[in-house]
Amino acid sequence: MPRATNNVAARKRRKKILKAAKGYKLGKSRLYKTAKDQVEKGWQYAYRDRRAKKRSFRSLWITRINAACRLNEISYSVFMSKLKASNISLDRKVLADMAVRSPEDFSALVKQVSA
Repeated sequence: MPRATNNVAARKRRKKILKAAKGYKLGKSRLYKTAKDQVEKGWQYAYRDRRAKKRSFRSLWITRINAACRLNEISYSVFMSKLKASNISLDRKVLADMAVRSPEDFSALVKQVSA
């Protein structure tokens, strides 16, 4: 009896990989073996960087808050501890946005916390 292959599923699987490899250069977008390697590596980078993005944004927010605090003659750590002591629950994303978009409101918040 001849060997039966599942060509439909195999073709579907290969097409899925080659579709994901669209835009890659040379054989990485055309040859299944190299495309598969590259797509899998790309998925690894995407998984890793979804987590790294959260860290880098938090770092950016802290830098912006610190810069705004220094303009108001208070350090970041003192400001954050006084904010917590005042039971004001604003996260770093909101504080950084406030520091960039409305510095006068941020200054008012610093004065309220410092008082």
